[in-house]
Amino acid sequence: MAEHPLMFREGDPLLAFVRRHALALPEAREKVSHGRPAFFTTKVFAYFGGSVRRGPGVFERHDAAVMVLPDRDDEPALRQDARFWSPAYLGPSGWLGIDLDETDETELAELLDASYRRTAPARLVRRLDGVEDA
Repeated sequence: MAEHPLMFREGDPLLAFVRRHALALPEAREKVSHGRPAFFTTKVFAYFGGSVRRGPGVFERHDAAVMVLPDRDDEPALRQDARFWSPAYLGPSGWLGIDLDETDETELAELLDASYRRTAPARLVRRLDGVEDA
């Protein structure tokens, strides 16, 4: 099976922007998955870049974007926000994408935090909240 081509530039300042926030979360790491940087603990909580399916075999790439799994309480409102889009493959599982030129640093940090909380083990969420395990 052929590997996916890389769909990012290592020196991209927007990738550095996402990395700075994603890798600040407890035990967060980065790997390349399907040609894109993915941020994870035991499960992926964010991807740099994504795409939208526009028809059979037709995809619109969003290379300067982040895909996250939003807080369940916030998801309905985010789906009503025109800046967010439903990513190919992950959209049916609740993931949303947003182009990085449509968000600011505070909102990016909040989106990453919410996605991290939905995917990280409970002990890491407690650590994020400053609650140490006994």
